[in-house]
Amino acid sequence: MKPTSPPNGEAASANVTRRIEALADWRGETLAHVRQLIHDADPDIEEEWKWEKPKSPGIPVWSLYGIVCTGESYKQVVKLTFARGASIEDPDRLFNSSLEGATRRAIDLREGEKISETAFRRLIRAAVAANAAARAQRAVKKKS
Repeated sequence: MKPTSPPNGEAASANVTRRIEALADWRGETLAHVRQLIHDADPDIEEEWKWEKPKSPGIPVWSLYGIVCTGESYKQVVKLTFARGASIEDPDRLFNSSLEGATRRAIDLREGEKISETAFRRLIRAAVAANAAARAQRAVKKKS
């Protein structure tokens, strides 16, 4: 499974926009809203489009120093899965799904639910910081 376009490519962003428009309901609105919050939290975050399969057109992915989070849409929820969620502090308790995992954590947003914009942006920044720290640690190990 590989990205269908390079990070921050116009094709990836266009795919995310098409997904939002195709949903044409609360899920599209929710995905558009969190997309904006992600970019507000860190303008350097890149959009990617990954994991296209015959039964799935692909998934929006936001990355900086690694995957920050993915944005999947299901019938009942918009799921934001944070790749390093288990290692990120979540004092506002936004994570409400995949809590048993050793690595990932997710936020499931249902129709009508609101997310604290301030807390979400803080969580995005924490995810970027966790990715940067992991990258730095890998670089130190390579030099050793």
